[in-house]
Order: sequence, then C-alpha cells, then structure tokens
Amino acid sequence: MCQELDLDTGNGIIPRIASGFGGGIGNTGEVCGAVVGAVMALSLTMKQGGMEEYMRLAGVIQDFRHRFETELGTINCRELTGVDLTTEEGMKESMSSDVAQKVCFPSVGTAYEIVLDLLN
Repeated sequence: MCQELDLDTGNGIIPRIASGFGGGIGNTGEVCGAVVGAVMALSLTMKQGGMEEYMRLAGVIQDFRHRFETELGTINCRELTGVDLTTEEGMKESMSSDVAQKVCFPSVGTAYEIVLDLLN
C-alpha cells in the first residue's frame, strides 16, 4: 500500500509495526491482520486534524469494514481461516495446509482493493 500511494515507510518501520497483527493480532484469531493493515493505510493517507477529519476517517473505516465483512463474511482471522492459531494443533494445521494461499493472501488482496477504491 505504501508503494502504491508513494508513502515514506520510514526505513521499514511501517511493515515492522504491523507485523504483530498477523494471525489475527499475534495469532489469537481475532481481527484479521489485513483489516488492521487497511485501517493503518487509511489512517496514513487521510487528512488528520480536528474532529471533522476524524469523523470522516471513521466513516471511511466503517465503510471499509462493512465492505470487507460483506465480501468475506467476517473480519476475524479464526472465522476466515477455520484454524485456531492459539493451539499447537492449529498452528501445525495452518503450516501444513494451504490456508495462507486460499484465505490469507486473498483477504489481503480484498482489503487492498477496497482501500484503493475508497481512496479514489
């Protein structure tokens, strides 16, 4: 997203600060990391300042959430993947399956497309 929008990544700080959101916030299965990343991207690109700007940002983020959830059925990692990453068995299942290719990568793509649409 930073490359697409020509944003300074601060020598890699943005990918590093977002890395803990994978697996639904540190493999807890909660909010999908693609959703969190999209919210971060929208926050970086939209004008910030007073309450009016914040309310506009909040409205765009609500629209993003609605569209993502409508398209994929949920914003939660565990529900998207069907895998409980908080257990050793769930981690093994995730690592030995094609969950990333079938669920995670497409979820990132969906988030990316929605963000680009919202920003245009």
